[in-house]
Amino acid sequence: MAQFFGTNGIRGVFKEDFTLEFIHDMTLAIGTYFKNGPLLIGYDGRDSSPIIAKTVCSALNYCGLDCNDAGLVPTPCLEYAVKKLGYNGGIMITASHNPPQYNGIKPAAKDGVEISREDELIIEDVYLKKNWIKNSSKLGVTRTDDRAIEVYLQGIMSQVDSEKIKSKKFKLALDLGNGAQAVSAPIFCDKLGCEIFLINQKIDGTFPGRGSEPTPQNLQELSKIVKDNNADLGIAFDGDGDRSIFCDNNGKILTGDKSALVLAQHILKKKPGSLVVTCLNSGSNIESIANQFTSKVIRTKVGSVEVSRKMVPTNALIGFEENGGFMYGPHNQVRDGCMTLALVLDLLAMTEKSLSQKINELPPSYTTKDKLSCSPEDAKKLIQALKDEFPNSDTTDGIKISTNSKNWVMIRPSGTEPIIRIYGEAESQQKLDSLMSEYLEKAKTIISR
Repeated sequence: MAQFFGTNGIRGVFKEDFTLEFIHDMTLAIGTYFKNGPLLIGYDGRDSSPIIAKTVCSALNYCGLDCNDAGLVPTPCLEYAVKKLGYNGGIMITASHNPPQYNGIKPAAKDGVEISREDELIIEDVYLKKNWIKNSSKLGVTRTDDRAIEVYLQGIMSQVDSEKIKSKKFKLALDLGNGAQAVSAPIFCDKLGCEIFLINQKIDGTFPGRGSEPTPQNLQELSKIVKDNNADLGIAFDGDGDRSIFCDNNGKILTGDKSALVLAQHILKKKPGSLVVTCLNSGSNIESIANQFTSKVIRTKVGSVEVSRKMVPTNALIGFEENGGFMYGPHNQVRDGCMTLALVLDLLAMTEKSLSQKINELPPSYTTKDKLSCSPEDAKKLIQALKDEFPNSDTTDGIKISTNSKNWVMIRPSGTEPIIRIYGEAESQQKLDSLMSEYLEKAKTIISR
């Protein structure tokens, strides 16, 4: 088990458990793992990110590795630039959707994809033994590289029918969440001739607009802007821009599962017989859609690293998480909010139907999720109690208790925050509400013992 790497990189509260000393020493371990540069460094809009970037670059230079500073960029932009511009790897400084006091570091391999779980353990072993490069024969240097955003946007545009999209003159509402996609998504929409209405477009590490994580509860302004302006769709990004939540033309906020299903249908129709990778906590309808196009679905543990690293060796076409993280293999096997927006525009450009009409054509599905504050110790107690009560359940990742493929609940500790997450799917909204209510109460009772 990793001690420092969570579901998605290493995160902590800056100046508390995520100190500059810790960051410096962990970067020495990361530099030792990479052995050679150059590495590309990028960061999100959190207040602590520029300071952390300097610490990371100086530690890498101490190890003898050259690095280039890409500046403030979305996570998928940094990852794509690592691959496209020929870097030996990269480090993204971000805590994604976590509250403002958090920050984190996330290494990417030279293929532009987050490093594997096995490689995370190698880095941790170097860190714990302090077995990092101590006497490099030469010091590395830090330079800047301002090509990342342009390369990233050109890469996305090459994957869709850009001319067809331009001809449609779409109207879009963008809730940038005061986050990193503010430096790229509006430029992208402008390149495609879209009329855009911006919300929370000023980068601000305190995320004053609606917080760093887009949820149905905090996207009402996006919904209103879409309806008031008769827009074709709305999109909201998380803090580092790798996830996207959509709003249809009627102002209805879509779950990550729903948008993934409509995109999978669009993409698999073009390339039947392909592979889809998703997590255990995604809804069951993806199997139904894949079957329509003689395609297969592989399930993994929860986490973008799990999905991404399964996509690479299997050459999967699509990967996704239920939280709005969508991965398009031909571009890069990582979550990418702007690439996902491009794919939705490509879908709408190919049809006379609206997004709400395309969503209504999907098979009915009822999924949801909730969370409870919970210490790591209480989370272990809860999972163990549920394993004892339901011994035949799937315990690959937390516990998934199923009646059948359409009726289940999954409970797992978050890998990024002191909470447990509860996911559910049922055959009807009434059953889903009942199921979630039952297990929320059960979890609270066990935790309080």
